[in-house]
Amino acid sequence: MWKWFALGSAFFAALTAILGKIGVQGVPSNLHTAIRTVVILVLAWGLVFARGENAALPHISRFTWTFLILSGIATGLSWLCYFRALQEAEAKYVTPLDKLSLPLTIVLAALILKEEWTLNTTIGVALVTIGTYILTIPK
Repeated sequence: MWKWFALGSAFFAALTAILGKIGVQGVPSNLHTAIRTVVILVLAWGLVFARGENAALPHISRFTWTFLILSGIATGLSWLCYFRALQEAEAKYVTPLDKLSLPLTIVLAALILKEEWTLNTTIGVALVTIGTYILTIPK
């Protein structure tokens, strides 16, 4: 089931780039991100309450809160950078660079989370990185 959610994530990320590129025209990128964040906030909390997941709130540890907050800060900074880049450049150049998060995540997962690193991992990370370079070579 997780693969369907991962593919859904990829599909909606692609839509985010296209719709964001259209929406960021004529609007400061930080304002654009703030408006999007409110929409996401309403959607996410609506799902939490609709599914009754709000009952878990009192059981979240201080440790977990710390990392949720840090993750939220990282997400916010990522979005601010991403939509500023989209405001200044074509999506076909911005998005591949943004997707360098894939090899960076794999490297960080190996270093910090001690996830397995294999020959296939090395080849995959190298190919994604090379592909990103090829896609972003200036005209």
